Amino acid sequence: MLLLFIPIGITVDLAEKIGRILENKAPFGDVAVYYMNFTVYFANLLFPLFLFLSVIWFTSKLANNTEIVAFLSSGVSFSRFLRPYIIGSTIVAAFALFLGMYLAPIASQGFNEFKYKYLKKNKQIQKTRDVYRQINDNDYIYISSFLPKRNIGMNFTYEHFEGNELKYKIFADNIRYVEEDSSYRLTSYVKRSYENGVETIETARRQNMKMPFEIEDLAPVEYAAETKSYFELLDFIEAEKRRGSSNIGRYEVVKLKKWSLPVSIFILTIIAVAVSSIKRRGGMGVNLAFGIAIAMVYVFFDKIFGVMAEQSNFPAIIAVWFPNFIFGILAIYLLQNAKR
Repeated sequence: MLLLFIPIGITVDLAEKIGRILENKAPFGDVAVYYMNFTVYFANLLFPLFLFLSVIWFTSKLANNTEIVAFLSSGVSFSRFLRPYIIGSTIVAAFALFLGMYLAPIASQGFNEFKYKYLKKNKQIQKTRDVYRQINDNDYIYISSFLPKRNIGMNFTYEHFEGNELKYKIFADNIRYVEEDSSYRLTSYVKRSYENGVETIETARRQNMKMPFEIEDLAPVEYAAETKSYFELLDFIEAEKRRGSSNIGRYEVVKLKKWSLPVSIFILTIIAVAVSSIKRRGGMGVNLAFGIAIAMVYVFFDKIFGVMAEQSNFPAIIAVWFPNFIFGILAIYLLQNAKR
């Protein structure tokens, strides 16, 4: 199923984007790498659905050839008949888990970088205005606007606390990241220090200094969570929570889907076997049509609840696991009917 989909998906995507690729003069090597990443990126997202359709196709062939009737008539229980499917699902789920944890983030990095470099050049992928961030337990920063291409922030403020007491505050008209020595250059620098009720003011036209944050911390891209392996993602989410990020829902959805996708493989496999193990008058076509309808409903639920978690305070754990919960109940119901 995947091998059938990959060339079709690449052809459709290329036909849609060839104009922008040529217009922006994307090198052939970059385009080739993009479609390699495209393949892994979408294979990871659609893995359970392709397995679902392939199980329906295979089991329907068995049912139409009266093989399943022969199995069950010889004394083989339906649970025993289901066992190879569960073993196969376990192998596929283990691969899908590894893919989602480690390989898909690498593909997502290249996929999104190409997309925003050549296909969506003018689309904003970072919050660049009124950026307020908590760097750690003691340090806070604010910039009124950020220019990612030049690594410059305007109207910069840095506050350092010890406990509830403000120790010093730094102001600058702008802050620029200097790659040569990994420092920051502050223009129109002003530092106000407070010690025992006494205020000290230090000024400079230009000041180079180290800061306890990376330039990416000022405005992480919206797809940042997708590009990190699982344990990197856990650290990233904890850091973003401390910084008061408004995108925690989006990041939590990415984290939880790394576990929910492998589980959905088992659920969809059971549904597929239960639906297609009965010989029907319409043959394989009826089973495939029913399977595609279920797949569309599953994707609909997954997308709707995912967007709710990303755009509101709706709990991410409910948004990610609710489709599996609903379809898990459906799988049990269909399996009981199939056994009868």
